[in-house]
Amino acid sequence: MPRYIIKRLIWAIPVFLGLTLIVFLIMFKLPGDPANLLIPKGATAESVEMIRAHYGLDKPWYIQYGKYLANLFQGDLGTSIRYKKPVLELISLYLPNSVTLAALAVILEMLIGIPLGIISALRPRSLLSGFISTFSLLTIALPSFWVAMILQITFGLKVKMLPISGIGDGSFKFYILPALTIGLTQIAYVQRITQFEMSVQMKELYIRAARAKGLSETSIRFHALRGASIPLTSLFGLNFGLFIGNAVLTETVFSWPGLGRLVHLAILQRDTPVVMGATLILVIIFLAINLITDIIHAYLDPTIKLGRDPVSAKRDDAR
Repeated sequence: MPRYIIKRLIWAIPVFLGLTLIVFLIMFKLPGDPANLLIPKGATAESVEMIRAHYGLDKPWYIQYGKYLANLFQGDLGTSIRYKKPVLELISLYLPNSVTLAALAVILEMLIGIPLGIISALRPRSLLSGFISTFSLLTIALPSFWVAMILQITFGLKVKMLPISGIGDGSFKFYILPALTIGLTQIAYVQRITQFEMSVQMKELYIRAARAKGLSETSIRFHALRGASIPLTSLFGLNFGLFIGNAVLTETVFSWPGLGRLVHLAILQRDTPVVMGATLILVIIFLAINLITDIIHAYLDPTIKLGRDPVSAKRDDAR
């Protein structure tokens, strides 16, 4: 296990550097000049050039990128051009809000999606299963911004139960509507994967053997759910990372002070240090989640050996 983790961390280095280069080049090629954020009204052309030279914006892209990497290896993510604050300080303010929101959304899709999938798998032709399938199709088809607005109108303006924007004092009620908006769109995927995997597991030989031994139906379903949970852990891990980085629309609709909204504004204003810093943090989160997911897979299914291709592993085990 330690050897596998070290190997994964070494492989993460070129991935990490490659993504920083891609993001840097994209930001460099975007139209507009970041110096515009720094230029005061009525500044002369000489003043503008002095500002560009001070921040190194007059240098070729490879020199700017090399300087960025040199600072990065010293733990310096740079200073925001717009906010005039260290990027690390900004990320430490916004990231916890996005992580909490993503965690609540994942919990929501687990609490709703998994039970619906189990019911659909155990009673595939029932009226209830048909209702669940319809519900899943609706949650997939509805755009997230539309769901957000409906939730705001219903629970914020009509019923007046929940706040519709901002984070307020940080109490739980401010998280409910944004988490619902993000989580509802993924419930259908969790339900479908759970239904499929449970249906497959219930037909496996070890389930028949368990029935032949006289195990209770509840115990048999628990074992089937454990077998079905392996692909679900991958989905939850992937969703957690996606929710943090891709919740831009939801965070914008709810004026949520999260990392996605921060990056969105930074891209519009060509605040390159913020975009680069946030991207690096998201890459680290994704790599960490993938590693944790692999370790959980090995725990759930001891036949899975870390670092081996599943197809090769089965072929080798069959010999």
